[in-house]
Amino acid sequence: MTCPIDRLVPDSAGILDRMRHLSSAEDFFDALGVRFEPERLAVCRLHVMKRMGEMLAGDDLEGLPDSVAAARARSMLERAYRELTGASPLERRLFKVLKDRDPARPVPSPRRPFVALGDALRPIDGG
Repeated sequence: MTCPIDRLVPDSAGILDRMRHLSSAEDFFDALGVRFEPERLAVCRLHVMKRMGEMLAGDDLEGLPDSVAAARARSMLERAYRELTGASPLERRLFKVLKDRDPARPVPSPRRPFVALGDALRPIDGG
């Protein structure tokens, strides 16, 4: 088994700047030389990219040699992809809407709107 830092990213020159301009998950996988299954990525792309973003936020790659920064970013992408392929979004709860939703707690039914009869019968100002 090889250490991720020992495997070179296809083109690591200016990798951090290039990563800032990538727009799709596939672009990140291609730029960092990470293999992926398109069918699997299609299901979890937002979660993989969110998880990688969390990992990147916790690691300062600025000032590192391009080859080291690229290897670390690739390692994070590989880890995020491994963690999230095969897991449901509800299991991982990366996004706020899922974090706030406790599956053990039922969703409260919405309260019925109430308008007092006097308010409903009051004339509408034309002004």
